[in-house]
Amino acid sequence: MNVEKNLRTVIAFVIAMAIFLPSLSYGQKRITAEDYIEKHKDAAIRYMKEYGVPASIILGIAYHESAGGNSKIARYLNNHFGIKGENSSTEIRSAYKGYDSVSDSYRDFVRLIERRKQYNKLIDRYGPGNYKDWVYGIARGGYAMSRTWPSQVIAIINKYELYELDEYTNKPNVQTAQSDSGDNYKVRKGDTLSGIAKRYRVTVDEIKNKNGLTSSNLQVGQELML
Repeated sequence: MNVEKNLRTVIAFVIAMAIFLPSLSYGQKRITAEDYIEKHKDAAIRYMKEYGVPASIILGIAYHESAGGNSKIARYLNNHFGIKGENSSTEIRSAYKGYDSVSDSYRDFVRLIERRKQYNKLIDRYGPGNYKDWVYGIARGGYAMSRTWPSQVIAIINKYELYELDEYTNKPNVQTAQSDSGDNYKVRKGDTLSGIAKRYRVTVDEIKNKNGLTSSNLQVGQELML
């Protein structure tokens, strides 16, 4: 009798696991890179337009910090940037901040960039473009301790071509540059001397020499001879 009873118990357990495990696996299905980008790119673009932080930076850092939305703090706290703070989760114990939605996490990140001095200067300096300069600027501001963090974020932006979401990119765009009349170029928000040199296929030193520049700092509206 005990053998039969134990056998029935084992069979019941196996049946229960056969029902439970597939549903558990489905509930924890890994998010693909394509799905993550498609789902959150609109939020990144919206906050880029509102705050001036490139969408490629917002989405690239979010993807890196949240493991593409698959990390525990992303799944349980909607935290996609590793920002620390209070949370009311009963599912995990964590020092990371909890959010009502992923969009709230994105907004908190760009607000952090806006309000901290070591980051907000990047908005005026680089505008919604020059994503590589942005990554290194954020790293120098102390956002991440790892030396490989900048190269990892840049690799994500390049791999998934997130720079295509930005209003301005580091890609050479000769047609855009040549739309200005004559051989003069009026500096726009987000421009850098190296970026202009790439577009016109000249060197930074050539631009400096023609314009008597002693540094690479530019002002919006400044006219350069090329």
